[in-house]
Amino acid sequence: MAMTSTFRNHAARTSILVLFVFGAASAQDMTRARTTLQTLTAPGFHGRGYVSNGDRIAAEYLRGRFANMGLRGFDSSYFQPFTLDINTFPGKISLKTGRRRWAPGREFIVSAISQAGKGRVTVLPLDRRIFSDTSARNAFLRQDLRRTMVTYAAADYGQFTDNPDLLEKLHTAKALVQLEKEKLTAGVSTAALSHPTFEVVRKDWDSTARKARFRVDAELVKNYPTQNVIGYVPGKVRPDEFIAITAHYDHLGRMGRDVYFPGANDNASGVTLLLELAEHYARPENRPDRSVVFMCFAAEEAGLLGSKHYTDHPLFPLRQIKFLINLDLLGTGDDGMMVVNGLRLESEFALLTRINDEKKYLPKLQKRDNAPNSDHYFFSRRGVRACFFYTLGGPRFYHDIHDRAETLPLTKFREVFGLITDFVREYE
Repeated sequence: MAMTSTFRNHAARTSILVLFVFGAASAQDMTRARTTLQTLTAPGFHGRGYVSNGDRIAAEYLRGRFANMGLRGFDSSYFQPFTLDINTFPGKISLKTGRRRWAPGREFIVSAISQAGKGRVTVLPLDRRIFSDTSARNAFLRQDLRRTMVTYAAADYGQFTDNPDLLEKLHTAKALVQLEKEKLTAGVSTAALSHPTFEVVRKDWDSTARKARFRVDAELVKNYPTQNVIGYVPGKVRPDEFIAITAHYDHLGRMGRDVYFPGANDNASGVTLLLELAEHYARPENRPDRSVVFMCFAAEEAGLLGSKHYTDHPLFPLRQIKFLINLDLLGTGDDGMMVVNGLRLESEFALLTRINDEKKYLPKLQKRDNAPNSDHYFFSRRGVRACFFYTLGGPRFYHDIHDRAETLPLTKFREVFGLITDFVREYE
């Protein structure tokens, strides 16, 4: 993709920042880690999403860090490009009921599958009897919803999917408001439906509202170009065997002109730890026996697309990966750490547990079965021994505007770093 002058200037400033802040720092430095976290979550990175080149700005930053450390690339760019379709919200987002103007991000969000739309509508609270009473059902099916905003409980959507005629009718509405039980949890989507859908916490919704105005500027971008960022440190004894350290650098991006999702825990924390590990292994005195490859994936939030692309187009044979550790949600740790796929990887989990018991790094390690919940998954499907680490306890901000660098404690950041470096050294 051609670089605009604004983007080119931003990339240049980022390169200067990398050289100035990180050039002389020692490996695994908490001041450096905090600076990385703040940089990745700054407004100028646009939530590391697909509006205003947020993902590309983050990728250029990572490329600068890799180059400054002296990591090797599989080509000169460190980039592995690919494309995806992505639904974006680059313009205005607004919702008003009566005299109340709702605050985007804080009081409402737009569903990731929303299309563009605007209008003045009548608000229609859903009559739940449509799921059990024939007369209520038929009355709903006869209604003209084309100038209506239907409100319904998020928990009821499953009943619509069990009743295709009701679901089809619901989707003739001008707009929808889904009432969430507890919190607003945003996402991204590679597709869009035929109408705007807003999400509001149920207790906050004005149940007396009968008129509303709204606007959603949305754009489904086809074949959006993005990239994984990959570099490695060659091993001094077994360079053809790799330990892979992975983390996704993308997040949810922007929702309208004024709202972005910083994504501190998810997953600036994992990227920050990956970069600290890269700084450590890039130093000559810490050069490992096996090669260590550092993979920063794009489009994880869109369905693990970056890691799937990599496993479909590996830069070296997957069989050469001896073990893979995926880092995601690493900003806490008061209650220990979860090892996804730990139930299947018995010997690796036993080694992690022994090291943790000896060094007292974390209060406890827990294990669970494999799940398609982060970028380890497609590697595991291809036969790579792969696990996913995430910390437990502490702040629980997730996929919302509150997941910020200043609220993230990095409680056990040093300890997870120590556990991983000990594991890499001892793993046979």
